[in-house]
Amino acid sequence: MSARILEDSPNARINKTILDRYLSLPLQENIVQATYVWIDGTGEDLRCKDRTLDFIPQSPKELPVWNYDGSSCYQAEGSNSDTYLYPVAIYKDPFRRGNNILVMCDTYKFDGTPTETNKRKTCLEVANKCAHEKPWFGIEQEYTFLDFDGHPLGWPKNGFPGPQGPYYCGVGANKVYARDIVDAHYRACLYAGIKVSGTNAEVMPAQWEFQVGPCEGISIGDDLWMARFLLHRISEEFGIVSTLDPKPMPGDWNGAGAHTNVSTKAMREDGGIRDIEKAVAKLSKCHERHIRAYDPKQGQDNARRLTGKHETSSINDFSAGVANRGCSIRIPRGVNDDGKGYFEDRRPSSNCDPYSVVEAILRTICLDE
Repeated sequence: MSARILEDSPNARINKTILDRYLSLPLQENIVQATYVWIDGTGEDLRCKDRTLDFIPQSPKELPVWNYDGSSCYQAEGSNSDTYLYPVAIYKDPFRRGNNILVMCDTYKFDGTPTETNKRKTCLEVANKCAHEKPWFGIEQEYTFLDFDGHPLGWPKNGFPGPQGPYYCGVGANKVYARDIVDAHYRACLYAGIKVSGTNAEVMPAQWEFQVGPCEGISIGDDLWMARFLLHRISEEFGIVSTLDPKPMPGDWNGAGAHTNVSTKAMREDGGIRDIEKAVAKLSKCHERHIRAYDPKQGQDNARRLTGKHETSSINDFSAGVANRGCSIRIPRGVNDDGKGYFEDRRPSSNCDPYSVVEAILRTICLDE
């Protein structure tokens, strides 16, 4: 496949079995290694660092607020660089195991205001206002494996693989690449406590998808960001790069999205199709605002993906339909037949901030903004 290229990756050359000698060393019962994880100033990339605790936390509120060098994360000036981490969610650590934890954090400036890429704060405020409607979200996260040189994993270096067709949900060494990472990631997410619901190979070779949800309110954002962290962290061990770029290969190849499935309590009850149709009508009037919220570059990334081809709608036009993957909003055939369920917003890009997506959807369909 790409063994010659992957030899260029420093991580791929490390003997991973040596680490087990040290991870098996016993610790005092109350000692916990906590990995704090946060979103940096790009709005896409994640950072992390570790600290030792002398107690086993039961809630994020018990964890200490910490700080980091925001000037090295595109979030502060070097002359005033301290940026603060506020723990918001705890997950079990699949790397160190035991009582060790991963901690999802919000980021705040020195003056107590949220950083520009802290989209969780306002999302939580909106989610709390809509809590009585019991909104559920499920996000289908597409991503692509790359060699260390940035080329899609398993693709010929001086050409292209065969046309799309046999790769989606494919089986066989000539159709799918790096299933080991996919399986490792799937199991790690389940162990961590992330509500991951499945995975599959996608339409473009070296492209995969995992699904998170259904989650109620803000938890979809916490779970998806931590699932992304685990994806990058596990890929790191294999010496392979995972990219969330929404159009990793230009030309006649599928892009990558984060299709977002949405329902409220009323939509899930008998006759809920009427509430789904009302929500779609509201979304049709706010298309441009949603496009700006659906990728970190205010729609510029999605402009490469939402072309009206490769199972996408046009970025310029709103559309909706039953079982139509070329629409902005898809109502699944089974939902239409049952008269209740959920709808799928196919516009969010693979590198979207799920907090921004959830906030935009709730503001439109629940708060009528």
